Amino acid sequence: MNDQNKMLAAASGALDHLFKLTTNDNILVITDSYSAAIADAFKEAGLEKGCSVSLFKIENDTRPLQEIPAELENLLPGKTTVLNIIKSFPEEISFRIKWIHKVEANKLVRMGHMPGITEEMMLHCVNVDFGGMKTTADKLIEALANAVQLHITTDAGTDIVLGVAGRKFVGDIEINPGKMGNIPCGEIYCAPLETEANGIIVFDASIGDIGLLKQPLKVYVTDGRITKVESNDKELETRIAELTDVDDEARVIGELGIGVNPGARITGNMLEDEKSLGTSHIAFGNNVGFVGGGKNNSKIHRDYLFYRPTIEIYYAKADLSSTSTLSGKQTDRKMLMNRGKSVYAEQKEPS
Repeated sequence: MNDQNKMLAAASGALDHLFKLTTNDNILVITDSYSAAIADAFKEAGLEKGCSVSLFKIENDTRPLQEIPAELENLLPGKTTVLNIIKSFPEEISFRIKWIHKVEANKLVRMGHMPGITEEMMLHCVNVDFGGMKTTADKLIEALANAVQLHITTDAGTDIVLGVAGRKFVGDIEINPGKMGNIPCGEIYCAPLETEANGIIVFDASIGDIGLLKQPLKVYVTDGRITKVESNDKELETRIAELTDVDDEARVIGELGIGVNPGARITGNMLEDEKSLGTSHIAFGNNVGFVGGGKNNSKIHRDYLFYRPTIEIYYAKADLSSTSTLSGKQTDRKMLMNRGKSVYAEQKEPS
């Protein structure tokens, strides 16, 4: 089987497991010159399932987009599934957020969001055991139900407490009407309480739209807001300071995610990186529209990834006077991950 046929098989599996398509579905594929082969695979897979498929190509001379093109918006009525198969431009984050919100406002439409997807991803982390991945995700989500706080540490120096009371964890291994999910999929996530994150996070893997890190980035967070960033890579330090100064809420915590995709690798492309087993990511910026709640309306959403987290769940509020000596009865807490290893599933080391 050649690579194009393998991509077709991967696209077909993703459409089956994530969307459960029928012949009544009407698919809109948004693509560009960079992602044409992948778009063709999804288009052919949809047609083979008896769906109607329309294609909208973003021309290179119109990029980076800031607003939704009128001709694209006009194609949305009557569609049941939207697939964004496009190259990721940092300058288009605002456009992508607007487009996601536009589609999600139509409660009958599902969106598969793939900014930056590559043919390698199709072969390695889209062509996976969706059933096994969903089982792992469901076990983690069950353990996190009714969580009040999460204490996250790493050997690299992360030591932070996140408030999550009332904020539901969800998985992305099924995309329901009115919702968006990534392809490749493979994470569970929530929107932490925007004012209840305190501590230090050391990001040592990758950052969205920046790529693999040459040096770790240390981020200080008080009451949910970035107060300081430090790195031996001064160019990175300056860049992050600029990116988090886009608007007032760009510095405010927006997401905690945990990867559960056994085929995902650490490549510098966040679409794949954040799904990798043994990793966790925290985003700062927009989380409006998150299933479990979210109030951050920033124009950006940027993910920061770190390796091998230890995550402890607290089911009652603990003493935050020192994050390293959290109090609480043993019965009020549970270990979720230990140095990147989930207590609920066999895992490989992140690579």
